[in-house]
Amino acid sequence: MSEVKVNKISPRSGTTVTLGDSGDTFTIPSGATINNQGTATNFGATGSASWTTTVKTGDFTAVAGEGYFVNTTSGEIDVTLPAGSPGAVVAVKDYANTWDTNNCIIISNGSEKIGGSTNNATLSTEGLAVTFIYIDSTQGWLVTDDGLQSVANTDPFIVATGGTITTSGNDKIHTFTGPGTFCVSELSPSAANNVVSYMVVAGGASGGLGQSLGAGGGAGGFREAKSPSTPYTASPLDGYGTPGNRITATVTGFPIVVGAGGASIPAGAPAKLGNAGSVSTFSTITSAGGGAGGGYSTIGGGNGGSGGGSGNPSGSTFGTGNTPPTTPAQGSNGGASHPGGCGVGGGGGATAVGRSAGCGNSSGGDGATTSINGTPTAFAGGGGGAASFPSKGGGAGGGGSGGYPGPGIAGTTNTGGGGGGNGPISTPSGAGGSGIVIIRYKFQ
Repeated sequence: MSEVKVNKISPRSGTTVTLGDSGDTFTIPSGATINNQGTATNFGATGSASWTTTVKTGDFTAVAGEGYFVNTTSGEIDVTLPAGSPGAVVAVKDYANTWDTNNCIIISNGSEKIGGSTNNATLSTEGLAVTFIYIDSTQGWLVTDDGLQSVANTDPFIVATGGTITTSGNDKIHTFTGPGTFCVSELSPSAANNVVSYMVVAGGASGGLGQSLGAGGGAGGFREAKSPSTPYTASPLDGYGTPGNRITATVTGFPIVVGAGGASIPAGAPAKLGNAGSVSTFSTITSAGGGAGGGYSTIGGGNGGSGGGSGNPSGSTFGTGNTPPTTPAQGSNGGASHPGGCGVGGGGGATAVGRSAGCGNSSGGDGATTSINGTPTAFAGGGGGAASFPSKGGGAGGGGSGGYPGPGIAGTTNTGGGGGGNGPISTPSGAGGSGIVIIRYKFQ
């Protein structure tokens, strides 16, 4: 057998050197290596990695052609890929079977891609071993040895549709002002990021119709839970810490119900209660519709998320809020009327009872203020009771003002505000405001 010994083979022209003809076999002795600074076509080096036995316990930048044992026992580790060139190889292996607890994050080099995405990849499967090969600028680094590109999750957060979608910082916000479906198609490998924040507000009740004065309608029930993964200023009614209030997303469609506000009582009708609001729901969370406002010389206010104001001259028969009961309470009681007849009670709001008329104040109870939608906003204010004095406004959060001498004012749409009570029976009561559902989660 002949033997040729040289230090370097260079092409006579161009940049390609061909060894042998098609069908020829070249044998590389055991233990020999091929320099990974270039690409060795058809030698079997492309797609293989030389494993280093120094275990990685912290963030590092990989070198093309090497494989690494990555130990995430103490926390998440970031592996930054080298600059991509066709045929470059990087491999990683879960050293301590802890990637399901503390992930291994694969970070692309600049704007290069992983599986066709510019996002980083999350490895979260216990015991996983993955080899990445750089192919081209379209797909970038592709998974080979494991077989499924999906193990390198380049979208490590919830992916969902439904409602009107906006963003605030690293969070997406889905706002439902009517019925719809919150459709989740992908989950985060981090369990904490799959717990969503939400606000569910039911429809407010309409104000009552009295012979002369109608009481304010109660606000729709207000329920909220703020996930720690979505930083914003929640209302005082944040129920995240109470068992049963947390919602964890799953890959499914969550039907959303947005409650309508109670309809106005038309002018000229016999004195009567207003109309209650309707429930709003998301997953296991239900907020009750607001309690109807009473009418002077009739029975008192109705029960509901927040109670309706009393129109009864005896004063005490206001509606009871937080009906049915939740923790934290989803609303407050309505206000009492004045036995002398100069005013009737305001509807209850999410955080305050309706004002009790004392020939001085028939305003609705205030709602709750939250920044779940990206800006501080009040929801679920009670409707004002009609009165012959100025203090008959709706509660903060969309409550409508009480009438006198004019009609009751409607609660604001998509706030769950209660409607105001009527003035003379020749004027209508205010309708309740419709509810709203907002869902917020981390998306980047």
